[in-house]
Amino acid sequence: MGYQSIITHNDFDGVASAAICSFVFKIDLIKFSGPNTIANAEITITENDIVCDLPYPLICGLWFDHHEGNLHELKFRNIDPESIPGKFDIQPSCARVVFDYFSGQVQFPEYFKTLVDETDIIDSFNYQSIDDWRKQTPAKIIDATIRLRNSQLHDKRRYLKMLALEMQHRPLSVIAENEAVQQYYQQYLDEEKEMLELIRRNSEFVAADKQREIIVLDLTGFNRPPYLIKNLAYLLYPEVKAVLEIKPIFKNHIKTNNLSFSLSLSLNMNTAEHNKDVGEIMRELNIGDGHKGAAAGTVRCRSRNEMLKQKQIILNRIFELWHNQE
Repeated sequence: MGYQSIITHNDFDGVASAAICSFVFKIDLIKFSGPNTIANAEITITENDIVCDLPYPLICGLWFDHHEGNLHELKFRNIDPESIPGKFDIQPSCARVVFDYFSGQVQFPEYFKTLVDETDIIDSFNYQSIDDWRKQTPAKIIDATIRLRNSQLHDKRRYLKMLALEMQHRPLSVIAENEAVQQYYQQYLDEEKEMLELIRRNSEFVAADKQREIIVLDLTGFNRPPYLIKNLAYLLYPEVKAVLEIKPIFKNHIKTNNLSFSLSLSLNMNTAEHNKDVGEIMRELNIGDGHKGAAAGTVRCRSRNEMLKQKQIILNRIFELWHNQE
């Protein structure tokens, strides 16, 4: 079949996955999207499209993904993943799934292996320490530019497409020296300073957390969605075991009473023996899903009073379940 476009996630993994598919099928039409856009069927997808690193749409030509939550969604919809053209596999990145799928059919450039190895680390946040995470590498420089907040959506999409096309023909070390990449990276470093200050002003340990194991970022007081990368909290609180982010959900740029809870384990836990599973916490609360190291959930509320009440209830339950996992 002649595939016409690639629809992929708007993060580093999505860009790398698109680069591999574009190399295989010689497709330059690449569209970038978020998971909710696909889940809500907000864009048209046909059997002529390849979908990467996103929830399975009702129809597509090929589908590649690695998110366990999307697999659960398929089972809920009574869809056998083996019946879908493409590949689903529990891997550190979607790029790994795509690369492995085509490796026996296509001879890739040697630098594709480095691209996929780096994508595995970035997408799974599989660093051995905070120092390892903060060490500057070409892949991390490029990833930082992708995370840069950009008010002009078409500029961001054009930049992501440029990266996907560049990744086909050049190693990451060369791409990271690109003038546009370096310019965006410097802008990101400025934004990072602002994010650290925002985290400092809106983070605290709750009274129930006697051992100060989880730092809580409470962003529910914002009337506009604040932009931050919650893992930056580890720079301010390197001793914690996890970060919990609580923020309001916005719909059409309007703040709702619904809440988003996002919980992830610290890099300190990568080298420690423990029984923590934050995905299980979200499933136990019946508000979401995730992996052992990172999970998220949503709580819907009909009023502000209910939101405040539910926020405290869920917060208390998270700490209760956390301590029960000793």
